[in-house]
Amino acid sequence: MNQSLSVAPSLEEHTHENPVVTKQQLLAKQLIVLILEIVLALPLGLLLAKLQIGRIAWIFGGIASGTVVLQGCRIFYQYSPQPNRTARKVGMALVGLTVGASSAHGNLANVVSDIPIFIFLTLFLLLSGSCIGYIYSRLSKTNLMTAMLATVPGGVGIMAAIAADYNKNVTLVALVQAIRVTSVVVLIPFIAKTSAGNYYPQTLPSNAAWLNFDPSQLGLLLLVLLITGLVVYPAILFKIPAGDFFGALLIGIGFNPLIHWLPFVGDISFSPPPLINLLGQMLLGITIGEYWGDKPNFKKQTVAYALMSVGMTLVAGAIAAILAMQLTSWDWLTCLLVTAPGGSAEMILVSLALNHNVEIVTTGHLVRLIAINSSLPLWVFLFRRLDEQVSESV
Repeated sequence: MNQSLSVAPSLEEHTHENPVVTKQQLLAKQLIVLILEIVLALPLGLLLAKLQIGRIAWIFGGIASGTVVLQGCRIFYQYSPQPNRTARKVGMALVGLTVGASSAHGNLANVVSDIPIFIFLTLFLLLSGSCIGYIYSRLSKTNLMTAMLATVPGGVGIMAAIAADYNKNVTLVALVQAIRVTSVVVLIPFIAKTSAGNYYPQTLPSNAAWLNFDPSQLGLLLLVLLITGLVVYPAILFKIPAGDFFGALLIGIGFNPLIHWLPFVGDISFSPPPLINLLGQMLLGITIGEYWGDKPNFKKQTVAYALMSVGMTLVAGAIAAILAMQLTSWDWLTCLLVTAPGGSAEMILVSLALNHNVEIVTTGHLVRLIAINSSLPLWVFLFRRLDEQVSESV
């Protein structure tokens, strides 16, 4: 962080002289960093796939790539780019498109009746996160609102942005959230792999093409990406909760029925090529890794308290899974995937790789994403009031 401050004056001066040129230069730097991350994530993903990590090896490759590239920029070039939230949104859209296409033939009607259970589990996780945040605040002597933003299961970028808006400790919020997301992304697939005998042995079938170069399939791919962009961009612009993922998911579900409905189109079936899924995974992993690469040095005590709060969050997720087993007929792995605290897109990818109740896991995480994002103003208001009351009582 100190290195980023050292270049700030020159950026401000250059912006005063020609803000358009500076903005273009910053965008060019961000694009170069992203290209480097993708180029590095590809061989890392292939290596992990060879080691039988599974079909979400590309997420882990992206995490490693994002961390290495950002640390390299800070150490060797004294340049500290911020985590690329646009890349995260694109990754969410690509994953949503893939999941939607895979869920198109599923029976979603049966899942609707379980929405009250999804809402109950979401509220349980939110209340648990609030209690954990209070405990974390008292033990670590951290500002209460900062602690709450750090521990409530939400997006790393969203919670860090709210912390910045209210002049709270952004780096601490991002640290705790990044530890939580990374822990869930690593632990849950590992548990699934060790307990499920049919857990995705290869990243791609041996003869599979990354991209189908048939003209009709390429045309359909460009069309579905264009439609996805036209739907997702307004959703992001108007800050619709989980709009990037949810919009792309609906496109994936409805694209083939829409094509078949057109009178001048024959019997054509489209499925996104593996490259789309792999690119989406890499972008999700890269943005998680960027938060690790962006971290300044913390004291051991700070990291220890952060790990403690994440451990309590994981325990709360396990308790939620037990409650889900008591309230539903789902098996334990489905309950674990539904209640995993964070990494929603990643958990849906695990269920997709396992071909294990994708509709249930997808619906559960979508309900949580919508509930968390739509209720954020209320939670921020309550956090601020609690923070003020605690400050007055001290």
